[in-house]
Amino acid sequence: MTRKLYYIDPYQMDFESKVIKIDEDERGFYVVLEETAFYPTGGGQPHDIGTLNGVKVFDVEEAEDGVRHYTKEKLPYGVVNVHGSIDQERRVDHMQQHSGQHIISAVFHDQFGIPTTSFHLGKDTATIDLDTEHLNDDLLKKAEEQVNKIIRDNMPVETKWMSVKEAAGYPLRKPLAVDGEVRLVVIPGIDYNGCGGTHPNFTGEVMAVKFLGWTKNKKQVRLEFVCGQRVLDKLGQKHQVVTGMKRIVPKPEHQLVEEVYEMIKVSKEKDKRIAELEEQLLQHEAREILSASQGERVIQRFFKARSIKVLQSLGKAIIEEASNAYLILVSEQDHQLQFVLAHGADVNRNMNEVAQQILPLIEGKGGGKPNFVQGGGKKVIDGETFAERVKALL
Repeated sequence: MTRKLYYIDPYQMDFESKVIKIDEDERGFYVVLEETAFYPTGGGQPHDIGTLNGVKVFDVEEAEDGVRHYTKEKLPYGVVNVHGSIDQERRVDHMQQHSGQHIISAVFHDQFGIPTTSFHLGKDTATIDLDTEHLNDDLLKKAEEQVNKIIRDNMPVETKWMSVKEAAGYPLRKPLAVDGEVRLVVIPGIDYNGCGGTHPNFTGEVMAVKFLGWTKNKKQVRLEFVCGQRVLDKLGQKHQVVTGMKRIVPKPEHQLVEEVYEMIKVSKEKDKRIAELEEQLLQHEAREILSASQGERVIQRFFKARSIKVLQSLGKAIIEEASNAYLILVSEQDHQLQFVLAHGADVNRNMNEVAQQILPLIEGKGGGKPNFVQGGGKKVIDGETFAERVKALL
């Protein structure tokens, strides 16, 4: 089995090792080494990435034959030794997030009686599932303060290999799921946990923790958070957003939310008024069309760039007054034709049947109620010709 240097020194980012095996499986080419500093996926922590002799390592997994390093290309035939290099930024980030999670889970469990049931370390944020159905702002504030105090206290983070029997002598929060030797991660007086992940030597290296919010997840809650450099990254992102907002809304930061809310409220009121005026215009247009039709059996109109929604509204307004007429409304878009076919209350005909006869003309789709259908398709013929073809059917 591969000797795991990341357990000996999690800060070791470069190493030399002998090649044991070069092979290929469904994931691609992989290399097994005599010893490695690459951490494989496990325990909620993603794998390291880096290079072997300059060849990119994109995945690392533990298998029966040792730790497999999956490479973008196959290492040259006959290579005996390799130089491995870990992506330091990713490794340190994972150490910060994972150790931060240990502290967060410890505080929620010990201070508030809420155990953690699962942990996920994502690319941008991390989450834990907590065995409770609700969190409140006051509890979150207190928990976050406690977590950051432990970080500032710069307490040691120790790792110890021991038997399961020996581990039982520590105040573990949950029973160990392994036999034989177990690796215990210990923050004295704070956390005692069986864990195979990488961690810094002191809590101060976690830098800080910020809770980002929570959502319900079945009968539990999922708490989202960031630690370490990710806190600064999030702060930078939010600062950019706020700075951009202040250019648009020249108000102090603490007034931005209220000001934007008022702007949205005013905008919605304007949209509502515009919609009412547009409806009035459509009603007026419908009356003009009815007046101009002078009792025609088929009322037919062609438009440019009018939406199907407008056609539907106009069509309904016309048909309400034209009880014994057919209606054809057609609109040309850039590369499409859209239409409404309808008839008044005194006409007995299923317009779906008419639509099915004319839809092949535009390779289209459509349907609706027997007295009112809508549809659209490709503009393979012009709108006026299409309308005339429909009129001929009626």
